[in-house]
Amino acid sequence: MTVPHLTTALTGPLLELESRILAAQPHIEHWFRKQWNNHAAPFYGSVDLRNSGFKLAPVDMNLFPGGFNNLNPDFLPLAVQAAQSAVERACPEAKSILLIPENHTRNSYYLQNVASLVHIFEQAGLKVRLGSLNPEITAPTQLTAAGGDIITVEPLQRRGNRVVLADGFSPCIVLLNNDLSAGLPDILKNIEQNLLPPLHAGWAVRRKTKHFAAYDKVVADFAQMLSIDPWLINPYFFAAKGLDFQSRQGEDTLAELVEQMLEKIRVKYREYGISHEPYVIVKADAGTYGMGIMSVKSGDEVRGLNRKARNKMAVVKEGLEVSEVIVQEGVYTFECVNDGVAEPVVYMMDRYVIGGFYRVHTGRGIDENLNAPGMQFVPLSFEQHCLPDHKAAPNDAPNRFYAYGVIARLAMLAAALELEDTDPDAE
Repeated sequence: MTVPHLTTALTGPLLELESRILAAQPHIEHWFRKQWNNHAAPFYGSVDLRNSGFKLAPVDMNLFPGGFNNLNPDFLPLAVQAAQSAVERACPEAKSILLIPENHTRNSYYLQNVASLVHIFEQAGLKVRLGSLNPEITAPTQLTAAGGDIITVEPLQRRGNRVVLADGFSPCIVLLNNDLSAGLPDILKNIEQNLLPPLHAGWAVRRKTKHFAAYDKVVADFAQMLSIDPWLINPYFFAAKGLDFQSRQGEDTLAELVEQMLEKIRVKYREYGISHEPYVIVKADAGTYGMGIMSVKSGDEVRGLNRKARNKMAVVKEGLEVSEVIVQEGVYTFECVNDGVAEPVVYMMDRYVIGGFYRVHTGRGIDENLNAPGMQFVPLSFEQHCLPDHKAAPNDAPNRFYAYGVIARLAMLAAALELEDTDPDAE
């Protein structure tokens, strides 16, 4: 198994942070147990992390993860155990699950993710069938995944307050692996089954700025417990609204926010003696798949964008037009795998870390988005996330991965708070 390494010497704030996390392990685990007693964990999720050697922080949180096929298959039991816990929490008597995937039936790698999810739930003792929102799916249709697995998707139907398949298959859990970028489908509204994640977790409603506002709250509490600077595990961010990249509406305001963010980062860099040039990530406030993202080092870079750059920022998945962005502190990644720039992605189900992988890109820089064509995935074992080696150095693999798991779980907890705050049914 490839063990990633930092291209810079691991000294300074991050090594100290990892040491504190290791030393505080019993307190951290007790703190998490207390938090999960008060907040319902999202069904599953994945967190993109960046490790700069002086900072370890999440930069994105996906509530409809689509890379289960990239996890280390040796640790399938972790996923199966977490799946059983998540299902029991949602519907203790569940015998089966109706899984709703994304509509892109031609993406064989995504289909392999679906096949991997089916396998996890089958191993957990559940019958799994696939119901599609795709209007092109009008009858049971067999599709071939990248690894050769054959999956069958069937048209979804609505009967009363339940979604079913043609033969009446109607389990108590309907699991979305579709991020609803295209909007909230009427067929899924007000159903009596457990819909997981809920509709308001989809990108038609969800905003990254809402997530990181919740993450601010979580980190403030956690950092106080560890007596650390919250900035070491938390990227600054601003929200920008009322944009139209095609007509350049809001361009000057966006540029001003970028400059404000850069200055805010410079203050922290000076405090910690960091010599790197600050940068900012501007990305669509809703959406995924690495679309609608740019990395900038001055406000002028968002002024006068050429047509290609404006087109790239103006529209994301499902043709969703971008009028709101998150202006986020850029976090360098100084990790590399196989001569490529790398960032860890941690997968969770219920409240448990079940695995992860490194997203690796040989054609991208340490200050760029790696979720782009040409990326590769290197599976990593997170099986020791709850078993750090206190006799080893903080930056040894099991301890590094434990730290990753802690930060990822903080993001998962933030997602729980975020969903509570945006629940339309909450009183």
